Amino acid sequence: MSLPKPIEKMNLTEANELAEQLREKLDRWSELYYTKDAPEVEDYVYDENYADLQALEQAFPEIASPDSITQRVGGEVLAGFTKVTHTEPMLSMGDVFSKEELAEFDQRIQKNVGHPVDYNVELKIDGLAISLVYEDGKLVQGSTRGDGNIGEDITKNLKTIKSVPQTLSRPLSLEVRGECYMPKAAFAKLNEQQSAAGKSVFANPRNAAAGSLRQLNTQITKARELDTFIYTLVEPEVLGVQTQHEAIQAMAELGFNTNPTQTVCHSLDEVWDYIERYEGQRDDLPYGIDGIVLKVNDLGLQAELGHTVKVPRWEIAYKFPPEEEATVVRDIEWSVGRTGVVTPTAVMDPVQLAGTTVSRATLNNVDQLTAKDVRIGDTVLLHKAGDIIPEITRVVLDKRPADVADLTIPDQCPSCGKELVHLNGEVALRCINPDCPAQIVARLEHFGSRNAMNIMGLGPKQIQQLYAKGFIHHFDDLYKLTADQLSQLDGFKEKRVNNLLEAIDRSRQNSLERLVNGLGIQGVGTKMARTLAEAFGSMDRLMEASVEEFDAVDTVGETLANNLATFFQSEAARNMIDELKAVDVNMEYLGAQPSEAPENYFNGKKVVLTGKLEHFTRNELKEKLLNLGADVAGSVSKKTDVLIAGADAGSKLTKAQDLGVEVIDEATALEKLEQ
Repeated sequence: MSLPKPIEKMNLTEANELAEQLREKLDRWSELYYTKDAPEVEDYVYDENYADLQALEQAFPEIASPDSITQRVGGEVLAGFTKVTHTEPMLSMGDVFSKEELAEFDQRIQKNVGHPVDYNVELKIDGLAISLVYEDGKLVQGSTRGDGNIGEDITKNLKTIKSVPQTLSRPLSLEVRGECYMPKAAFAKLNEQQSAAGKSVFANPRNAAAGSLRQLNTQITKARELDTFIYTLVEPEVLGVQTQHEAIQAMAELGFNTNPTQTVCHSLDEVWDYIERYEGQRDDLPYGIDGIVLKVNDLGLQAELGHTVKVPRWEIAYKFPPEEEATVVRDIEWSVGRTGVVTPTAVMDPVQLAGTTVSRATLNNVDQLTAKDVRIGDTVLLHKAGDIIPEITRVVLDKRPADVADLTIPDQCPSCGKELVHLNGEVALRCINPDCPAQIVARLEHFGSRNAMNIMGLGPKQIQQLYAKGFIHHFDDLYKLTADQLSQLDGFKEKRVNNLLEAIDRSRQNSLERLVNGLGIQGVGTKMARTLAEAFGSMDRLMEASVEEFDAVDTVGETLANNLATFFQSEAARNMIDELKAVDVNMEYLGAQPSEAPENYFNGKKVVLTGKLEHFTRNELKEKLLNLGADVAGSVSKKTDVLIAGADAGSKLTKAQDLGVEVIDEATALEKLEQ
């Protein structure tokens, strides 16, 4: 509790003034979080202030207001979306933060029903609540929670998510609810793309998911790699189930993606064991969780217990404490990426955080750096955004040294010294000098990287040395390197020289999608490069394509179509391609079209990879599978046909086994590849 003094020592006037201040603050934070998907404070700060307001309103009932945020659910419906009235309110959930509060909840339940109860215990997914309505087994409506009574119709966007079934396995009419979330890997990828494009990064996966799902352009949603977990059956009698656990199992059988970790606990000791287990494993999960949800397992008891204006009485969320560590900022470095974006990074005393040693944290852009007012010498609190990306929560102002210097924002590129600019109102500072050394090196590094031209043995260190010696400047220079030049690199003897020359030579024969990815076009990654290669077949066709032709390609969209046309029709791009043609780099797509893929065990199947592979890298096997007509996904769901499990397979294997998905080892996969 963060109130200025104990509630019992307050009078009515003091309590009312504090409550009004808290309501105003919480209303602002709530609007930023729920409606604008742009949180101003960490979840735990919001939770603390919310708990303070609740305590005040309970101690002084006279100050309670029906307009208080404690009596409302979620946020407003955004303009541009059709309103949806929920047949049953989509309520919020009460929170507890300690073992003692959890015990109080259990005692309350037992007192109300007269006996101990079983709980279905589930992970609290950090995402956006959704509702899905089916008629005769067909998806007819999907919506957000909104204010609990009225949400937003986002049916078209939800239909782009692979784990949302368009048709159920049985022709039933029902409504289910759950969570739409963004996997950690997709979150990291999205923020990398946002930063490279000079756009604001997302604060956490929950807001990234919300911002992606509430897009008027469905193609943006589709590209964001969202996923879902379904956990509520609005009318259990439709499936004839008696418990929450049975409901989840029945929904999985209908084709919904459900979380395999949910389990029935018969005592608080079992509940606490579950909490401790997953609090320890949260860093290893592919999605973000911020706590554990307890639900009375017996659906009849749920109905008997009912709900308040805002929350069900039969469920509670145990929220994990924020994992933060304090450290000291020793420097702020400014680096230049391949697109010219200049990014500040805090260099700090090393500290252990969420299982890893952290000594650097990106500050993403000038606006974020200024808002947080991070200075050299400051003590800061660190957390991991989405449990993966180190991020500064706030500065501990009480520990700021008296002689700390003011923030200094550079106006010149740290690499080339040219003036930095904000393009078209971008948040990012950008160097627009095409001859900027840092950008050239970064572009060359990307060109030779594993997901692009895959030149083994050519890493950042080698690129930097070759550039510094004046041996490479453009992409085609890589193919003109000699043994004598490579022998001047640190640690390069005859064998390493020959291996690198062979790797460079092999890369000339790569399929078109690798080259397209390697060019570093804004908005084009591995997946989009392959899509373009499949659609156009050759570099010449890409160079000739119009905006309309690009826009007609599935998942491209208007903005990217314009970017692609501008890039490929530019004189600089034409010169670059001519230079690569001159050194015999392949310009054709060599992979099979999905419709032309050979008859094979994997053709048309949805395949997931997990564990350590012996005979392939993950990308090599993925590419082979794609060329055989497989759909290679990143996560296991009911729709997965095959899981290829290497050594030390983890949660994906467990989930596949729980769902009855076929599992094969690498040796079996190799046999089937060769059939």
